[in-house]
Amino acid sequence: MVSYKYTAMSDTGETVEGMIEAFDELDAAERIRKQYKVVVSMQEASKTSMQLELPSFLYMDIGGRKIKPKAFTLMCSQFATILGAGIPVARAVQLICEKTGDKVLKNLLLAVAEDVEAGRTISASFEEHGGKLLPPTFVETLRAGEEAGDIASSFDSIYRHYDKQTKMAGKVRSAMMYPIFVLCVAVIVVIVLMVKVVPAFTEVFDAQGAQLPLITRILIGMSGFVSQTFWYFLIILLVLAIGLILFERTDKGKIAMAKVQLALPIVGNIAELNTASLFANTMASMVGSGIPMMKAVSVTADVFPNEWIRQKSMEMVAKIEEGRNVADSMREAECFPDILTDMVGVGEETGEMKETLDTIARYYDEELETAVTSAVAMLEPALLVFIAIVAGFIVVAIYMSMFAMYSVM
Repeated sequence: MVSYKYTAMSDTGETVEGMIEAFDELDAAERIRKQYKVVVSMQEASKTSMQLELPSFLYMDIGGRKIKPKAFTLMCSQFATILGAGIPVARAVQLICEKTGDKVLKNLLLAVAEDVEAGRTISASFEEHGGKLLPPTFVETLRAGEEAGDIASSFDSIYRHYDKQTKMAGKVRSAMMYPIFVLCVAVIVVIVLMVKVVPAFTEVFDAQGAQLPLITRILIGMSGFVSQTFWYFLIILLVLAIGLILFERTDKGKIAMAKVQLALPIVGNIAELNTASLFANTMASMVGSGIPMMKAVSVTADVFPNEWIRQKSMEMVAKIEEGRNVADSMREAECFPDILTDMVGVGEETGEMKETLDTIARYYDEELETAVTSAVAMLEPALLVFIAIVAGFIVVAIYMSMFAMYSVM
């Protein structure tokens, strides 16, 4: 809620001043008119008078230039609602800019608002100022909406598409959080035991001079090795990580890592299902917005996180330009599941591509969610078994040594 200071005129002709809280200027004006006949003036109450002047560096954008997915989907939803109510585009941009809490998105909307007021189209302004901040399908869908004269529907289509993708990504992240957390805790605990706890017991064992069991000697040897080489391991891991990142940034590295990802047993299946889901959902959104098929495939190729699949998809564009249909181009690309390819062919033959893509998108969304859930279900017991084996080995080794010491005493 925002506080507005207003001046109004009552039914008796008296001038009245006051404060009111509302969601925006339109809401404030509507609430004031319920009490008074005429609204003379209205402005947002200044908040700066009660605030201290802070150094400018405190207002710097710490998170970098990246728009949060939730903020983006909320913006699309707000545009669809406000434009659907008949409010002009320029005013809609201003209203949404005032309400957004994402700093990067606010700066982008400020630039777009200036352009739209100057007479530019909203799609051209977003394309110029948005750059790589916005999804590749965003500008194309808006441009199609402008040509059709229905920008509100375009924003609604974008909102539904990316809200679905955001929720799916959120489910995947939520499912993977617990196993990753358990694995990290297990690694930290093992390192602490090997570096701090076991050496303390080793000193006691050496002082007693007892003959230690084999399992205890193995544990002591492993502890000494880890203690002496711990920092070397960290340096090696850091160098390998940096090398891998640099290699992945090269063209050959991107292709190599993409193929490795697809070749992995469980991860490869999830990556393939994710590709099919992205293709079906994005193409459905593009086709539903009236974008030509060749352009829709080109834009869809940019959303794939796997570089090898992205390049194969871009090769389809040239084949479609030559007159080939989408399904045949997909078969020759050999990077899409057969069910997806066959369903796209059915959509082309029946002329109901949008409906067919929506159906296959729901199928692959469910398959992807099931695959991730199954992977996590298999990963959790494997981690628990691993932790149990490591912890059991350490406990048995320590207890066996204690029994050996008691027998000597």
